[in-house]
Amino acid sequence: MIHGNVSRQRQAIPGVSLRNLWFDAITEAECVSHVLASLKDGRGGWIITINLDHLRRTNHDPDYKRLADEASLRVCDGVPLLWAARLQGTPLPGQIAGSNMVYTLTAASAGQFSVYLLGGDPSTAERAAQILVDQYAGLEIAGTECPPFGFEQDEAALLAMRQRLEKARPDIIYVALGSPKQELLIQELRKILPEAWWIGVGISFSFITGDVARAPRWIQRCGLEWLHRLVQEPRRLFRRYVVEGLPFAVGLMARSGVCRLKPGCKQAKHRH
Repeated sequence: MIHGNVSRQRQAIPGVSLRNLWFDAITEAECVSHVLASLKDGRGGWIITINLDHLRRTNHDPDYKRLADEASLRVCDGVPLLWAARLQGTPLPGQIAGSNMVYTLTAASAGQFSVYLLGGDPSTAERAAQILVDQYAGLEIAGTECPPFGFEQDEAALLAMRQRLEKARPDIIYVALGSPKQELLIQELRKILPEAWWIGVGISFSFITGDVARAPRWIQRCGLEWLHRLVQEPRRLFRRYVVEGLPFAVGLMARSGVCRLKPGCKQAKHRH
């Protein structure tokens, strides 16, 4: 369904509802511009890039659905979701992946706003930061951090992380911890820096450093990036992509097709 938006910060952004989750119908360039304009106005926020697995989780886990609903911007990070939105007659303008935003948002921020890299494998954030600094003149890295395994259960470690972030006062924080850990951490930490923008970027730091190879563009465009990842990490990803993801994707397409045939499915209304 296509909706209007009732939030003052987001009222100009149109949107689409897919399986009861709101997606902001904007391009990646518009998303970057929105973040920069908000920062200039002293307003922070949180971008969540929703892929097929995230959408599946919002339909099976009420806590995760509430978590996703808290984000300032929910954008589509998955070609299958673009297909489903088009099938139900409410197309989205394109994919916005966290692994792309670390480049486009960083490039636009260079010389204006500082960036903080949080997460990833040991040393990955630091190496990724150096690569970004070398690539984008004037980029300010406010800090990097790779928290140890299990840090989220350690109050002392969380307190130290909060203190480092408060001292660094970054404008943009990339959180690379995988889902749902990165979303849970953002929900917890963003209250200490409400004027900053937060975005979960998954494995993106390893893409930047080349430790993990990203799928070629043609594979991404065909919606088969998940298969490329599955070949690289079959044990870790088989259940997520094959056992859970494929049946959900089939059901999503079927529901989208049925929705298109229902009277009023595309009727505009406000989200409450």
